[in-house]
Amino acid sequence: MRAAVRLLAVAVLIAAPVATPTAVAVTPPPLDDSRLPPAGPPTPQRPTAQRDDCVAAPPVSPTSAAPGQLTGIDLPTVWALTRGAGQTVAVIDTGVARHRRLPHLVPGGDYVSTQDGAADCDGHGTIVAGIIGAAPDSADPAAFTGIAPDATLLAIRQSSNKFRAVDDPAGSGFGDVETMASAVRTAADLGATVINISSVACLPAEADLDDRALGAALAYAVDVKNVVVVTAAGNVGGPGQCAGQNPRDSADWDDVAVVVSPAWYDDYVLTVGSVSADGGASDFTLAGPWVDVAAPGEAIVSLAPAADGLVNTTASQSFSPGSAPISGTSYAAPVVSAVAALVRARSPELTARQVMRRIEDTALHPAAGWDPAVGHGVVDALAAVTDAGAAGHGMASGAPVRMATSAPAADRTPGRTAVQGAVLCFAVTAGIVVVSLSIGRLRRRDEAVPGD
Repeated sequence: MRAAVRLLAVAVLIAAPVATPTAVAVTPPPLDDSRLPPAGPPTPQRPTAQRDDCVAAPPVSPTSAAPGQLTGIDLPTVWALTRGAGQTVAVIDTGVARHRRLPHLVPGGDYVSTQDGAADCDGHGTIVAGIIGAAPDSADPAAFTGIAPDATLLAIRQSSNKFRAVDDPAGSGFGDVETMASAVRTAADLGATVINISSVACLPAEADLDDRALGAALAYAVDVKNVVVVTAAGNVGGPGQCAGQNPRDSADWDDVAVVVSPAWYDDYVLTVGSVSADGGASDFTLAGPWVDVAAPGEAIVSLAPAADGLVNTTASQSFSPGSAPISGTSYAAPVVSAVAALVRARSPELTARQVMRRIEDTALHPAAGWDPAVGHGVVDALAAVTDAGAAGHGMASGAPVRMATSAPAADRTPGRTAVQGAVLCFAVTAGIVVVSLSIGRLRRRDEAVPGD
């Protein structure tokens, strides 16, 4: 029997070399509609209790740093066309804290505790939500803002490092691919038009794992409920992150060393890699044949989970002047989720798959047409909203975006596919939710997970 997967911890990581596993042929499991989670109100699978203090962030001035996620986005021009009104973006994460700059936040449910999803002890989900839909500050509208500020945000808490199962007090967190699958179904049933998933499950390709419930839920969301699903590509480079890098020069699934869920359910999700401010692929972004597009994912500024302020350093219990800037594919994904909301508001006649294809087609294409680290290229919000066609820009692999002759998008083989489960982690550079395996009746591993 394939293994189940448990979400265990949010850890602060220091980048370090990680050995790349040997590449093996990847054969994702076929979709099984019988594994679709049943409809029902969100509730923890087991009784839980909070075991650690919630994160706290130091105050950040709105003008102290330019939000890296807004690099290259002409918001005034885009907002003249649409601000995302009428769209509901589900944030499946660690919850989303109520905040004065999230006026359109709606509780969607809690798979971690007995709350409603509008609480965030870890801080991660609030950062993600702010990137998507934070309202501009009337005192300084030119500073940080969400990309689709008129969109409704549906908060669903699916995992947390601060809670444990009551019958496993020594555990490192709560949440797994089964709760993620249930959260996807709940979001779709509650009317989400876009779902953002900024966590991943990743393990060496030879691992035999099971996340068929998640695959069934994604297919249900896209094909039955017409929802655009956006997910992070995942990160490499440090303890607790994905266990190695896939080739950045190959689209061959036989060359895959690390498999990623939900990213490799490529028929059903828009997978997002990270780029730096100059348009080059971030060192930490995990490559793979399932990567569709990229977005800025470094030097992030977003909402703090407490005190209605902003944060620009790693969310943890104790901050110091040396805290790392917030970076990761976790924060590139909500940029694309926000763009998807803008496109759906501007062009409501498009199906979910048509929206995904438009975002790919209007991206700033790499010189080769498709790249394992950035997919079809850096998302272009204005081009996607206006349906400007292929953006006509070239981007060398691993290099900044440059104006050049457009290259046709490559036909990836085998294209979008299905996936197996693995290590669920929040795809960030400095803060990551790590998962360990629970195979059959085997207990979780005893070694400690890097702590905040």
